[in-house]
Formats: sequence, C-alpha cells, structure tokens
Amino acid sequence: MTKGFIFDYGGTLDTGGCHWGMVFWHLYQHLCVPVTETQFREAYIYAERTLGHNPIITPDFTFCQTLQAKVCLQLQHLGISGFETQVVEAAYERTLYYTDISRVVLQTLHQDYPLVLVSNFYGNIRTVLHEFGLDTLFCEVIESAVVGIRKPDQRIFALGVDALDIRPEETVVVGDSITKDIIPAKQAGCQTVWYQGEQWDNTPIDQTIPDQIISDLRELVSDRHIRRPVV
Repeated sequence: MTKGFIFDYGGTLDTGGCHWGMVFWHLYQHLCVPVTETQFREAYIYAERTLGHNPIITPDFTFCQTLQAKVCLQLQHLGISGFETQVVEAAYERTLYYTDISRVVLQTLHQDYPLVLVSNFYGNIRTVLHEFGLDTLFCEVIESAVVGIRKPDQRIFALGVDALDIRPEETVVVGDSITKDIIPAKQAGCQTVWYQGEQWDNTPIDQTIPDQIISDLRELVSDRHIRRPVV
C-alpha cells in the first residue's frame, strides 16, 4: 500500500517531463539562435559543470535568476550575444505553465499523502519552491547541495524515505530520469513512477524498469489512481 510520495524537481515538476537540455535546445531553435545542436550540447554541459563546481548560484537565487545564470554561461561559451533575455523569458514562461499544473497535482495528493522532494540542485531549491507556490506542500526537502549526496546515489532516496517515516515499499518515487531517479529509487526499495518525456539522448530505455509510466503528471490524480497511485 502506498503511504507517501517522493518527487524529483527538475524535469519532473517544471518541464512536463522534458530534459532541461532539450527545453533549451528547442527554445534556441524557435528563437533562431545561430548554433548547431552539437555546439549547443557542448555549451549546455559546460554551463552545468561550471554551476556545479562554482558558487555562482546562492541560496537566495530565484529560478528566473538561475535561468539567467545558465543561459549567460551557455551563450558565453558559444560566443553569441543578444539572445539572453529572449531565451530566459521564454524558458520562464514555460516553467510557470508546468509548475501551475504540478501545484494542482501536489495539492491533491497532499490531501491524502505526505510528500517529500529529493532534488539535485544548486542550494536554492527552497527559494525556487516558494517562488512557484510549492513550498508548503512538502514535509521535507532534500537537496543534493545541502546533504552532500547526489543522484544517482540511492542514499539520497533513503533520506527521503526516512523523512516520510514509512517503509521503502510504501513509498512512491516520481521522476523523469531512469538513471537518476527510477533505478536508484528501486535500489532503495521504493515503488517508482517514470514521468516519460523527451530525453537528452536516444539511448533505448527498458520500460519494464519502472513500476508505472506516465506521460502527464495529472495521471497521478486521475480517478483510477487517486487512492492507489501504484498497484
């Protein structure tokens, strides 16, 4: 029986299941930024590694400021100027759309289940959750930059289970990444729901790994799932 949920943040609550790298790439295409996909991918990886190894993002950074930091580093690496504002505004508007949907789903689940957030983030996830009105819905927030453990280390999900104060098999983990969410959550003994969206690469995925697959977060609160999200 399901007694609680653990949610991922990035790619799960803010993009509709789409990897952030692909979100940016499609925005670059839409805005006619003069760059190839190979060049963009190199710039995206460079920006993420730079943010991961340097204290550029501080705990008070909003998500809009986080997007600005990411896009600035991407464009600097590409040697391109003049698109930062357009990319950031488009990405933020998209994020508002998906976090609005996520808020309704979480509010519905929150009526019957305790919720915990487990996220690889930059140290400012609490500021971001407040920004989107999600901060009151989780009984605990476990952030990699704070606890010193990053996905795909299964121990970060064990921390989430401990925060829920239930058994792993009574816990449902919802995430968009098979490698960073679903596999380590199963290793920790949890039930899993894979939020299937556009991935960073085309590596074939064994769809028998997750216990359940959804393509829209609202499936979690459809009539047939509201009391028993996972069989």
